[in-house]
Amino acid sequence: MTEDIQVAIDPAGIALVTLNRPEKRNVVSLAMWRDLGDIYHGFAKRDDVRVVVLTGAGGHFCGGADISEFSRVRNTVEDARAYGDTGRAASQAIIDLPQPTIAAVHGYGVGGGCGLALACDLRVGDATTQMGIPAARLSVVYGILDSSLLLRAVGLANAKLVLYSGRYFALADCRAMGLIDVVSEEGALAGAMDLARELCTRAPLSQRGAKLVLEALDRGETERRAMEIAAMQAASVNSEDYREARQAFLEKRPPVFKGR
Repeated sequence: MTEDIQVAIDPAGIALVTLNRPEKRNVVSLAMWRDLGDIYHGFAKRDDVRVVVLTGAGGHFCGGADISEFSRVRNTVEDARAYGDTGRAASQAIIDLPQPTIAAVHGYGVGGGCGLALACDLRVGDATTQMGIPAARLSVVYGILDSSLLLRAVGLANAKLVLYSGRYFALADCRAMGLIDVVSEEGALAGAMDLARELCTRAPLSQRGAKLVLEALDRGETERRAMEIAAMQAASVNSEDYREARQAFLEKRPPVFKGR
C-alpha cells in the first residue's frame, strides 16, 4: 500500500483512513484510488472494525484527483476509461461497506474528494469546509456513479447547480444542500470521531441491517434483495446482542454489543 494513505484502528473499532499528501491538498493518485478500494474491501471482512472515518492530513480533506499525472494515466479515451473504472471501484467499495462510514471534510473536499465524501454514509464539516465539483472548468463529464451520489445527496436542481457552475460552496451552502450532514465547532475530524464513538456504542447488526435496507430502498432493489434482508432480520433476532439488549434494559444499564 502506498504511504500516501495511512490506516489506524483503535481499540473501540474505529478505523481512521487518512489521505496523506498534505503538500498537495491530499489529491488522489491512480495508485491511491487502487489502494482505497483494497482498504475498504479489507474492512468488509473484519469484525473488529465497527465504524470507518475518512479524512485528510493537514488543512484539507481532499483536493480531488491528481491532475498532474493525467498526461500519463488519463491521456487517451482508453486510459480515461480505465482510470474511471479504478476510481469507481474505490467509491463502490466505500458505498458497499457493511459498516457505517463517515467523512471528516475540513478545508477542500472538491472534485474526486467531493465524490469520496459522498460515497460515505455521513459527512461532518466545520467552518473551513468547501465542497464542489469543478468538472465544468475542466471539460469533464461526470459519470453515472458520482452523479448519482450527488443527486441523492442534494436533489436535482442543486446537482445541476454544482455540475453546471463548478463552484466551491462554503459550509452554510453545503449544509443547506445536503453535502454536509453534521457541523462540528470543534473541527470536522473531532466531530467525526465523536460521532464514530457514539455509533460504536450501538448494535452493529442493527446498523448493518439499516444500511442494507436503506441502500436497497434507494436503489429500488428491495425485491431483489428481499431474502438478504430477511436473513439479516433473522440473524438479529437470534443474536447474542438482542438478548444482551433485553437483559440490559431489565437491569437498567447500557448494553454491551459485540456484533454477534
